[in-house]
Amino acid sequence: MPTLHVCTTCRAGLPLVENEPVRGQILFDTLAAAAPPALRVLPVKCLSSCDHGCAAAISAPGKWTYLLGRLDAALVPDLVTYAATYADHPTGTVLPSRRPASLARVILGRLPDLSEQAA
Repeated sequence: MPTLHVCTTCRAGLPLVENEPVRGQILFDTLAAAAPPALRVLPVKCLSSCDHGCAAAISAPGKWTYLLGRLDAALVPDLVTYAATYADHPTGTVLPSRRPASLARVILGRLPDLSEQAA
């Protein structure tokens, strides 16, 4: 089962305005409500991707971890589709041609499966 960690402190490059919801929290809340049981959605404070709007990271044992940026709540249906494609691929690789068009430019980076690293 993949896990999508969503930065709840992301402000999408906007100044923090008192009593206004933070965009990252809105993204998390929307995604958590829409996620199928096969996708775990967890909050995280700061993915250090502040210059790239709202961010999330998707990971699963034995797969690459991908850092995604430039996200917002309107992309939630496409993020769910992306997560399903990620889950179905043996290494988690989702080529641009297999991503929803709205997610063509959201990959900021990837990390190898760290569970296979020698101790």
